[in-house]
Amino acid sequence: MNNDIEFYWKKRIEKCKEALESNNFEAFVSPDISTARDLIQNEILPSLSCVSVLSCVSVSWGDSISMLSTGIIDEIEKRPEIELIKTFEAGVPREEIIERRRQALLVDVFFTGSNALTESGKLINLDMIGNRVAGLTFGPKHVIVVVGRNKIVNGVEEAMHRIKNYSAPLNAIRHNSLKTPCRKTSYCTDCKSPDRICNTWVITEKSFPKGRVKIIIINKDIGL
Repeated sequence: MNNDIEFYWKKRIEKCKEALESNNFEAFVSPDISTARDLIQNEILPSLSCVSVLSCVSVSWGDSISMLSTGIIDEIEKRPEIELIKTFEAGVPREEIIERRRQALLVDVFFTGSNALTESGKLINLDMIGNRVAGLTFGPKHVIVVVGRNKIVNGVEEAMHRIKNYSAPLNAIRHNSLKTPCRKTSYCTDCKSPDRICNTWVITEKSFPKGRVKIIIINKDIGL
């Protein structure tokens, strides 16, 4: 049975990788989280022109459980030649955090995840503030997206349903400070709460310029 499951995911991920590459993304497949971290640190980052040419590289990220689970931010923080703009930091005033997120849109390398990945090679994302999807769309020279196989869906409609009724409520639930109906109901009611986290949809059909957005599909269920 395990071999059948592995074959199933191998084929689905291969199909996604081919679709992403046909849409001008640079796509990679990793068997697990630790391999993904090594891939980023030892292969992807050294291949970027901004890393090999500049003495100081700026890096930041948009909120993503999948990306953070790789531990890549912790590794980058140890490297003195890299300027890390921390967009989440305990004890820092909200105004300062927002300003850092604005600065993060001009970094050399931006890390994030994706709420969903269609089999036709599109990224589907829904954001509260917009800094995560803004960095994906424009600003940073390079974007590295980490996505687990559980984010793969058939199409845009399935992606949106999954996000509104699974990913978004879970994201709200994991933030105790938010007061949204979905924290109690576990599903979307299209609320008008001041804390609503479903504000900006972005569908990324292709990478422009070609290869700017690099996507690592991890052959494990990670993130929301």
